[in-house]
Amino acid sequence: MALRRALLSSMLFISLFISFTEARELLVGGNSNAWKIPSSESESLNKWAEASRFQIGDSLVWNYDPSKDSVVQVSKKDYDSCSTSSPIAVYKDGNTKVKLDKSGPFYFISGADGQCEKGQKLVTVVLSGRHGFFHLSPAPSPVEFEGPAVAPTSGGTSLRGGFMVIFGVLVGLLLF
Repeated sequence: MALRRALLSSMLFISLFISFTEARELLVGGNSNAWKIPSSESESLNKWAEASRFQIGDSLVWNYDPSKDSVVQVSKKDYDSCSTSSPIAVYKDGNTKVKLDKSGPFYFISGADGQCEKGQKLVTVVLSGRHGFFHLSPAPSPVEFEGPAVAPTSGGTSLRGGFMVIFGVLVGLLLF
């Protein structure tokens, strides 16, 4: 019986560790049609981002028509002025995936003329690290960033459900 408990505890710990440390792929805006000029501030991509927690290793995914738009990663200064003159990176493939590889803010604007000025832009703030299940991080201050925002929804992929099913089956086998 002690061996069963030890094995069960170990499996629970491993399942929790894996499920809370995995990187995610997040569809920008929560749907494939989100990279556009927002019709209102409540539809802003920064509202999506403010409601989400981005961690190192997560990836943002954009879907858009590459003949009409692009995603440009820029500095804060270029984000504020909607300038594409000195980009960090330019993505034009229509199915862009950007890995968030460090903590801090990431700034993105539309590469289509006039779109950024109309609110088609995004700021994400990546937390400093994966602190596990019991650590809660405060939300970034809304005064740090200006401009419309759309809250991120997770269209991300996750193994969490699969691990929980496996865990449930193993618990059932141990108990019966």
